[in-house]
Amino acid sequence: MGQTPASSAAQNNISLSAPVFEAIKRVVPAAPATSRQGRNGRSAIKSPGVHSQKSWNSLEFGMATRRRIALSLIVIAGCLLAALAFLAPVLLNLDRYRPEVISYFEANTGKKVEIGRLVLTFFPVTIHIENFGVKSPPLFPPSYIVKMARADAVLDFWALLHRKVVIRSLVLHDPEINLVSDPDGPWNFQNPETTNSRNTFPLGIIDKVVIERGQLIASNLLEPSDAPGPVFFEAHDISSELDMVNLAAIVNPTSPSLNGQGNWKASRLRFGAVETTNVNSKFRLESREVFFTDVKADAYGGKTTGDFSVSVAKKNASFKADARMSRINMAHLLAAFHETRGTITGNMEGNLKLAGEIEHTLNPLAGMHGAGHVKVTNGKVPSLMLNANLMKLAHFNDLGPAKENPDSFSSISTDLELANLRITSKTIDIDGYGVDVDGAGSVSVSGSDDLNYQGVAAITTKQGFLTNTVARFEGAKLKDGKLSFPFRIEGTIQNPKFSKGAKDK
Repeated sequence: MGQTPASSAAQNNISLSAPVFEAIKRVVPAAPATSRQGRNGRSAIKSPGVHSQKSWNSLEFGMATRRRIALSLIVIAGCLLAALAFLAPVLLNLDRYRPEVISYFEANTGKKVEIGRLVLTFFPVTIHIENFGVKSPPLFPPSYIVKMARADAVLDFWALLHRKVVIRSLVLHDPEINLVSDPDGPWNFQNPETTNSRNTFPLGIIDKVVIERGQLIASNLLEPSDAPGPVFFEAHDISSELDMVNLAAIVNPTSPSLNGQGNWKASRLRFGAVETTNVNSKFRLESREVFFTDVKADAYGGKTTGDFSVSVAKKNASFKADARMSRINMAHLLAAFHETRGTITGNMEGNLKLAGEIEHTLNPLAGMHGAGHVKVTNGKVPSLMLNANLMKLAHFNDLGPAKENPDSFSSISTDLELANLRITSKTIDIDGYGVDVDGAGSVSVSGSDDLNYQGVAAITTKQGFLTNTVARFEGAKLKDGKLSFPFRIEGTIQNPKFSKGAKDK
């Protein structure tokens, strides 16, 4: 005869639980006999003459019974936990809820979300999200805001018992983060359609977020075409551990001021044309702004330290940088700038403070401005041939050290002020070979490379009486045995033009 659904379900439950019950039956000892017949079949009634021995045996028997009961309970609990660990993934197939989870994320972020698979494991309770991706809104070219191989979210077990989802830690494996800014202001990680309460991330504050082997790039769309612009920031092989992360800060402009902090490392980082490696810093995420503090990195054969921050609070993002440098190889540094490649060599040290807006143009950092002081030692300026040109300008016959080192210098020390794509120096001190220079002036970094420098050159090589006399008639001065005269340098870096002239006041 056919079975009813209830009887069928009962049979399924019995067959599923039978191995567990069998395991419990094998490890749990039988309960002690309670009848007047003892375990060995003999009478349990003792003679009055052995009353004290009977009391002692009864106490011993009671303690043994309680130990057996405690042991049985422990074994039963262990078997139940083992059964739960093996059966829960079957009974709680989290992946069947994947469409609902995707819909929930999309409704709360305003973004298209992809999830390849959901897996639930225990000890600790962890949700594994495989092949996770969030797409940019339709306002932007087709792309992903974030895409990763896997994310592991460890949940608070006691919160689950109260029907709440609280994430204690989140590990992101191989995330690729792509941030894009539109000329009208919004970024692709924001919801451009609304800024109301729906535009929040549904997971609240996470105690710890770990990033492993991450990649981050940031770029602008060009104005007014909205075509993709150049990448102005990129970081590779990121590893980071952040505390108290509020993911609502990613999409909600009204998020609290502090949204996470911790440490941040990257094997390679590029901002504009400047690249650093082995970057190590402290990281702080605030409302609409990120801070990299106590930065330490390798750069062009030397070291750099300092602070760096980016703000996305306004239509154009902006940045601030405070850098201290040592032993920077100028040839390697300028190789990143095609216009000035090979113009100067040597080792640089100094400090720079830079800031500016990141514009929606092909040259997003053109508005950069700042100031600092640098010193370059043991280098050359091949295009200027400073030593030889200044000596020839004064019609000196004995070039001295300048003959063997026409373009070399021992040191150049100068202040710098960058504004409107032009570097201006008020005080330049050059110790050359046979020539010392005190000067001032500016050079364009817009691509034209035009020069406008003036100064006073002191000739350290002794000249003959006739040469000194002629030089003095032409405006040179003799002091402490050294001839000095004013000069100007105009033209371009590749084609400089030297002339005599009074230093501008």
